[in-house]
Amino acid sequence: MGFSGELVFGRSDQSLLGAPVFDGIDQSRETAHVGWPRAGGWQTLQFHGDVIKNPETTLQALVEWTGAPVCVASVYDSDVAIVMGLGPDVELWEACLNLEKAAGLWAEVPDDVDDMSEWISTPAFAEAVDRKRAELDAHVPGDAQAALDWARSAGFGHSVTAASIQEVLRSGEVFVEELFDALLDRLGFPEAVDPESQR
Repeated sequence: MGFSGELVFGRSDQSLLGAPVFDGIDQSRETAHVGWPRAGGWQTLQFHGDVIKNPETTLQALVEWTGAPVCVASVYDSDVAIVMGLGPDVELWEACLNLEKAAGLWAEVPDDVDDMSEWISTPAFAEAVDRKRAELDAHVPGDAQAALDWARSAGFGHSVTAASIQEVLRSGEVFVEELFDALLDRLGFPEAVDPESQR
């Protein structure tokens, strides 16, 4: 089983776990994992399970609390992630990570399919995956530009091209969490550093 839950990325002079938006989430502070920090107060939190019911509401609350851009990645079994970002001066944007896996998982299933295990080995399934992949891919240019605008509003990514962000959005990893980190790196945010290496 892979990881399912939310990755929350934002900046604060104190721990993001102290944000009031997490007060109402049962046991969130006890179960959250704090990822490697990035310079400038940028932090990543990992919440296991379905504890963040509304990522958009969480984003809005965190942007208000931090006064900085924030993003939330909703991860499904380490296979696929939907990333949503928001900033004080940036509208909500959304992007999908691991398009190939997403296309396979979200391909439209005909109403007359009774046995999924048989259907996934048919040409019809392959065609359905191709259609879903094309549908997802059509959003990549706009999603990449929106993500880059978001990063630039935080002071990063000014030397980054939208094409390079598209490359990340079209790439794949066994664990989509690694692709989320790669997206933040490509957007120009400071590199995550192992706290143990600083001791």
